Amino acid sequence: MEFPSDLEIAAEASLSPLADIASRSGIPLDRLEPYGSGAAKIQLEAIEEMRDRPRAKYVVVSAITPTPLGEGKTTTTVGLGQGFSHISKLGVVAIRQPSMGPTFGIKGGAAGGGFSQVVPMELLNLHLTGDMHAVTAAHNMCSAALDAHLYHGNESGLDQHNITWRRVIDVNDRSLRNTVIGLGGRLDGVPRETGFDITAASEVMATLALCTSLQDLRERLGRIVVGYTKGGSPVTAEELQVAGAMAVILREAIKPNLMQTLENTPALVHTGPFGNIATGNSSIVADRIGIHMGDYLITEAGFGADMGAERFFNIKCRTSGLAPDAAVLVATVRGLKAHSGNHRIVAGKPLPDALLAENPDEVHQGGDNLRKQLENMRIHGCTPVVAINVFPGDHDADIDAIKEIAAEYDARAAVSTHFTDGGKGAIELAEAVADAAEEESHFQVLYPDEMSLRDKITTVAQRVYGADGATFTPQADTQLDNYEANGFGHLPVCIAKSHLSLSHDPKLKGAPTGWALPVREVRASVGAGFVYPICGDMRTMPGLGTSPALQSIDIDANGDIVGLS
Repeated sequence: MEFPSDLEIAAEASLSPLADIASRSGIPLDRLEPYGSGAAKIQLEAIEEMRDRPRAKYVVVSAITPTPLGEGKTTTTVGLGQGFSHISKLGVVAIRQPSMGPTFGIKGGAAGGGFSQVVPMELLNLHLTGDMHAVTAAHNMCSAALDAHLYHGNESGLDQHNITWRRVIDVNDRSLRNTVIGLGGRLDGVPRETGFDITAASEVMATLALCTSLQDLRERLGRIVVGYTKGGSPVTAEELQVAGAMAVILREAIKPNLMQTLENTPALVHTGPFGNIATGNSSIVADRIGIHMGDYLITEAGFGADMGAERFFNIKCRTSGLAPDAAVLVATVRGLKAHSGNHRIVAGKPLPDALLAENPDEVHQGGDNLRKQLENMRIHGCTPVVAINVFPGDHDADIDAIKEIAAEYDARAAVSTHFTDGGKGAIELAEAVADAAEEESHFQVLYPDEMSLRDKITTVAQRVYGADGATFTPQADTQLDNYEANGFGHLPVCIAKSHLSLSHDPKLKGAPTGWALPVREVRASVGAGFVYPICGDMRTMPGLGTSPALQSIDIDANGDIVGLS
């Protein structure tokens, strides 16, 4: 019998009224704003009103360095949340909102999968409560104000060749990566080169994810730097007098969204910052509510532990003041075999037959990546649990090889079949995480605020990526000097690099050594609160492939969505 699609499974879900979900989670019902029957906004006043409730154990879910197909972090996050109910505990899930660009592209949605999904999955993947569009509108409002400022005389003295603020749209469209605007007559604006990023890459999105209140959001929006004068001084959204209007547009978007899983586990879905150039984590305000909603708050960090988890530890936790009690590291047999370097995996194409054959030696060979990611959890003082996300057809000997690697690092390992079995398949994982979370936490950030930006970059490169150090182009050196001079040196760093390798080079699998991190240029997201060095060729606007998912997504004769994955 063929396994049903995610959409078919989600269509059969038996949803509980969201008021019931909120009630058993301690959310005051008068702070709930329903958006239809599938989602509700939670007013921020709930943070203060729930602060005296018991604090949940805080668990972050990350992974080995993923293959182009991913290793199932969101599915594991949802499955673990459901698994806690099977050991008489209340888990609460916190995930990012998917971008519609990848949903209609090749990646598909991000609601989880199989019998571990957040539902309604079509609502989650398509628009939800409009937060993504609000971010798009707020960002482009700033763009419009900037170009109007140039047109009306450029009082701030912005250097047209050093404008860093672009436009955004939530669509994969490579033709918009680089554009020229202002063409036409004299009344049509000042001609200049610019471009579009995808909305998830917007600094406004990262700012929304990292703010702690509406007032904090307003202040951060004012600090956004849109460009620099010829003397190197920053020009901000506050100076353009647009930050207030941006905050008004985001007034509803700052409220986290409450949904539920297939097994009626509470799920907070809020913000969707890009995992390559931003934090790749859901919002702080959602976590500040979720930390008082149940026994365990499980939040997902994008990509591998060297990416999303490192940013969770050193940016998100630094800002929120919340400290994790345990970390889950998702690993798959196929992922570790891919890190042996013996196979070529292409997104959208079938996996090689050799990758699916039993070969525990190859798992150990690629296991260097798991070993390094376990080290990355340990250096932040976080107790790791290896979640072995089992796929149909995985061999026992290969699974045992993963357990052996975990044992080398004195880490718990648990087999999980949450994709096919839902929460019941995650009982072993839930028990392992519960045990790990009871250990005394020794969480620490990797570097102090006062460390120089260069030293912060080098520290992450050496200790997290396994590099010998970092190198800087003359352009990067100049930018770093300028940021330090402008008072941005206290900010944490968010290194933009390939998510497909511990290094900057996606072709380097496993845990490469004997290399240096090449910093090509450095940008500052001052409103969000981090500086991001760019290493390699980073795409902030994806393109559509020859057979994108949008070709299969449609409405049937009954008005139901079909083809969404």
